[in-house]
Amino acid sequence: MKNNMAKGFVHKFEDDINTDYIISSRYKRDTTDCDILKKYIFADIRSNLIEKIREGDIIAAGYNFGCGSAMEVASRVVKTAGFNVIIAKSFARSYYRNAMNNGILLINADTDFLHDGDRISIDLDENENLILSFEHKNDKANLGKISSVNEALYKEGGLIEYVNKYDRLPV
Repeated sequence: MKNNMAKGFVHKFEDDINTDYIISSRYKRDTTDCDILKKYIFADIRSNLIEKIREGDIIAAGYNFGCGSAMEVASRVVKTAGFNVIIAKSFARSYYRNAMNNGILLINADTDFLHDGDRISIDLDENENLILSFEHKNDKANLGKISSVNEALYKEGGLIEYVNKYDRLPV
C-alpha cells in the first residue's frame, strides 16, 4: 500500500442522518464551541456516544448523510469529537462541502458490509484507490478513487489550512 489514510473503529448509522441528529439545535442555542458540543454528538439517536469514540474512529452511514440544516457546526463537531473519515452511500451537498472544508475525508461507497465496532484501516494504493481492510478478517474492499481536492483538504486539515499553506485553492 502506498499510504495509510485512516484507521479506527466503525460507528454505523442508517439513512437520512440529519444535522440535528449529529448535533441537536437545543445545544447549539447556547454555544457553537465544538469542544463543549462534542459531548452531545448524536445524543438524540445514540446517547453517550462520545464515551465510545476514540480519536480516528470512522463513521459509516447509508444515504443522505448530513441532510437538513447547512450549519457548519455539524461537520466541525464531528471532527472535534475525533472522527476524520465518513463513509456513506451519499451525502447532503451542503454537509459534503462543509466537511471537506473542515478536513474530513468523505468516501461515497456502499456501507452494507460494515458494522458497528468493526476495526478497519483505509489505505491509498499505488493506483490511487482507497482500499478498506478489516483488522480481524482477511477481507478487503475497494472503495474507489478519492478526488484530488478531497485528498488535499484531508491531508492539510481543511480549506483554511490548505490556503494558508499554499496561498491558493486546491485544484
